[in-house]
Amino acid sequence: MSALWSSMWAALPPNEAHFPLKFSDGVEWSVVELLKRSRRCLYADTTQGGLNNAQIIMDISWEKLNMGTWRDVDKEWRRVYSHGCLFKVLALCRRDPSPEEIQQAVKTCDLGLLMGAAILDNILQVLVQILQNEVRKDAKQEGPVEELHAKKMKMGRPSPPSIKELRAVPRVSCPSLENFKTRFLLPVKPVILERTIEHWPALCHHPWSLEYLRSMAGCRTVPVEVGSRYTDEEWSQTLLTVNDFIDRYILRKAAEGSGYLAQHQLFDQIPQMKEDIRIPDYCFLGDAEEDDITINAWFGPEGTVSPLHQDPQHNFLAQVVGSKYIRLYSPSDTEKLYPHETSLLYNTSQVEVENPDVDKFPDFLQAPYLECVLCPGDVLFIPAMHWHYVRSLELSFSVSFWWS
Repeated sequence: MSALWSSMWAALPPNEAHFPLKFSDGVEWSVVELLKRSRRCLYADTTQGGLNNAQIIMDISWEKLNMGTWRDVDKEWRRVYSHGCLFKVLALCRRDPSPEEIQQAVKTCDLGLLMGAAILDNILQVLVQILQNEVRKDAKQEGPVEELHAKKMKMGRPSPPSIKELRAVPRVSCPSLENFKTRFLLPVKPVILERTIEHWPALCHHPWSLEYLRSMAGCRTVPVEVGSRYTDEEWSQTLLTVNDFIDRYILRKAAEGSGYLAQHQLFDQIPQMKEDIRIPDYCFLGDAEEDDITINAWFGPEGTVSPLHQDPQHNFLAQVVGSKYIRLYSPSDTEKLYPHETSLLYNTSQVEVENPDVDKFPDFLQAPYLECVLCPGDVLFIPAMHWHYVRSLELSFSVSFWWS
């Protein structure tokens, strides 16, 4: 038994009796039987049919996950998909897996974490950490090639675009909770908080660089937005490893257009990276418990754009790497911002903010706004329902905290 398999086996239930497979009537009997067959193969110490059965389970449940809107997907089918991913990972790694099979197993764990639901005390998260450690061992044996010629992320403050003083988002340095609540939260006014995240490990102990991100997440599969902005017809999404994303869209090793790792709960997928950041204390002025706060990663090259839109929750947007130009409009001026009339884009403006069609949207120029350049260490408070437009001025990594 290999050391890798011993570690994975130790993380599993000790026998079939401790490995439950209970589902609602919404899951077909035939699928449950296939799951039970996969479980028997696991504990019978046989690989016969294991990989094939697991792939069938994944394929059937994948179809269920992609019927209709995501919010209407039965969570039971997400659990089925996670079980299929689990059995595939185990089948891949049971007999002295090759580096390619280990990488495929990591990707399968990520698919389960992204699309499935937690099973067996989040076993996929446990297994992917074991597998990722194995990948890191192989990478160390190959030598530190990345350090010799990789482009590092810029950590300094660039010269910002000209911001008119009357339109500048106000800045305050590390206000007390009561001060922030009285001056900005209750009056719902945007503000930039300075010196509130300078203690983050991501900024001081081990500043995030491309090399660091590769070491922490390079082999992990993440969703990537392809296209300049999500309102464009050619916009799409794909799944890539972080290494592939960096190569294609950050280092531009191939002319692939624009790619953006946007609005992704990366820190749930890779908990080790969550140790590099801290939830701002200001988030707890509301009704939110820690589990109610949604933390998203935004990582991309210069020129990525989030069109003018609004969100239903308060947002602290923390800038870790690079800089962004941001423009904010009050919800009271919504009519002048011409939201889309479709149900999918009702919270997004039709106007191209920095190049508006004034003939088509004549009232847009009458809407007052605030603007700023967000630099490393800055945190922008965006009150709920405030419209905001974001453009990266350079290679950028931001972290957002949504809370109520």
